[in-house]
Amino acid sequence: MGANNLNVNSDPAGSRPSARHRSLFNSIKFFVLCHSLLQLSQLLVSGYMKSSISTIERRYGLSSQKSGLLAAFNEVGNTILIVFVSFFGSRVHRPRFIGGGALLACFASLLMALPHFLNGPYDYTDRRPFITSSSNQSCSEQESPAQQGVYPLLLVGQLLLGIGAVPIQPFGISYIDDYASKRNSPLYLGILLAVTSIGPALGFITGSIMLRYYVDFDKLYKDEIKLDSKDLRWVGAWWLGFLVASCLLFLTALPYLFFPRDMPKEVRNRGGAEPDSKQQQTDPPQELSLLQFLKSFPRIALRTLQSPIYLLVVLAQVNLAALLAGLATFMAKFIERQFSQTVSFATMMIGGVSIPLAVLGTVLGGVLMRRLNLSVSGASKLCTIAILLCMFSATPLLLLGCSTQPVAGIFPSSNRTSRQDSSCRCPHEAFNPVCGSDGVEFRSPCHAGCSIVEKDAGNKNYTACRCVGGLGGGLGFASPGTCGSGCGHLLRPFVVLLGLTSFVASFSQTPSYMMILRTVPAEDKSFAVGVQYMLFRVLAFMPGPVLYGSVIDTTCILWGKKCGKQTSCLYYNLDRFRQRFLGLQVVFVCGGLLCFLLTVVVLRRRAGRQEPEPVGKGGYELVNDQKTTEKNSCSSSNGHWMLLKQT
Repeated sequence: MGANNLNVNSDPAGSRPSARHRSLFNSIKFFVLCHSLLQLSQLLVSGYMKSSISTIERRYGLSSQKSGLLAAFNEVGNTILIVFVSFFGSRVHRPRFIGGGALLACFASLLMALPHFLNGPYDYTDRRPFITSSSNQSCSEQESPAQQGVYPLLLVGQLLLGIGAVPIQPFGISYIDDYASKRNSPLYLGILLAVTSIGPALGFITGSIMLRYYVDFDKLYKDEIKLDSKDLRWVGAWWLGFLVASCLLFLTALPYLFFPRDMPKEVRNRGGAEPDSKQQQTDPPQELSLLQFLKSFPRIALRTLQSPIYLLVVLAQVNLAALLAGLATFMAKFIERQFSQTVSFATMMIGGVSIPLAVLGTVLGGVLMRRLNLSVSGASKLCTIAILLCMFSATPLLLLGCSTQPVAGIFPSSNRTSRQDSSCRCPHEAFNPVCGSDGVEFRSPCHAGCSIVEKDAGNKNYTACRCVGGLGGGLGFASPGTCGSGCGHLLRPFVVLLGLTSFVASFSQTPSYMMILRTVPAEDKSFAVGVQYMLFRVLAFMPGPVLYGSVIDTTCILWGKKCGKQTSCLYYNLDRFRQRFLGLQVVFVCGGLLCFLLTVVVLRRRAGRQEPEPVGKGGYELVNDQKTTEKNSCSSSNGHWMLLKQT
């Protein structure tokens, strides 16, 4: 491979080589453009999946624990195969591997949308308000092989999405770093980071748009759609975004089939970068066999983990990564339930407010570190201050919320409502919420004892409701839809505090990453970054959504039932939901704060034991001939870190 590269770079100027070098696919700038668009599309799928997870949960009757497992399942294939990326490196045709991974992600995205086309229309419960028994036809559809295979099919789609993403990120960044000039490489990686940072936000915004359309708008006529987006039974077109993302992935994958395995090194000025390219190719690193690589990885990983600074910083980042994984998956659901908002609006709040502020905080954290020229000790103090402020801004979120609205026979427990509810003799499966004139919510018009439906100019009301208290002790009436939690006025301060928390917490990302790169031996940096990514996935990205989903399930006070089987949760105890969901967030923030505080203590003790001598920044000066390597490595690895965090 080295000989081939040398011939490419050393051929005399002629018509044929010049034409090849002038090809668009031999331009590193064009590669940066293509890779930015591909990363944007790939991260859009990841963000869209998280924005649609609560809708998929409602459509197929999943618990939050199952939906959390589904959201985290793409990390399984990624974790297993990411180790081999470090081994293969430049041994393979990186552009074609990237294109192959993108095409696999394209197929996986189509697979995610497939359940919609294999199953019939969404059969929400209590479609006809006064039916008191389940339909045998709907139960037979519920037990059909297509319906039973939905969850495994979604898991396989997520698994393939994770596998497809494996070569895209590291191979693309290393390819840019290899063939861009030393002066332009950080610029290109910065452009790549800036463009792809909006990928998850764009995924949430796309989800907000798609979920405004009814799930079966392609199967039903417009006048057959009886629900609106404010109805608790509403299910948006979750599958539509996966089709759009699949098309984008296919289009952005095509150029990679034409990029060469080895590209001429970018020349900053005439004759300016050619010697570096030749030297790079004539002095390749020692190559190990796959068996030698697998044997050496545990030994080097153990040696790296024995560094207290590295271990503490990685554990702090694991806490913050677990926090991010859970909140990105379920925060939209929390806003929907706690503040009685539509799914599309809640999703827009995440994609339009929280994620952009987090990206801004990350950028400003890097700018601040550069402006202050911080040492490792200074970076640890900056991280500690940022997480401390994050804890102060996150704790008040526990107080912003309301209790669950009164629901007859469910919350709060009442003999009167239970007795009235039982006298109506309604099935437990019925779910078509109505709000009584006395302010009490009922699961369905049947549970409210209503016997008459009145329609006036498109508005529908239920009257002659035996279980609703009316004026003077007479029969009351009920209107369709939930009464709501009454917390809409607290939404604005909640979103402000949530955005502030995201902004402040993201300040620690760049400094903490630089601490890792400055405190491990130069020859172990690649392994240290690889071990870091593995720990993120094993300890944060995989268990985080499952843990959050399990905690949310403990706050459910009424599970849905269909054909005798449990489906998704219909009502939550909102006080417990808020306290446990956001309380878990505070626990992870405290864990990250403790790790950063211990880092400050360890660095202070280490500095106290060292004799004063002229050293570099914070006593962690690198060997002179490694400084430029570190600089490029920092830029390359920092971009890789941000892209992985956003998935």
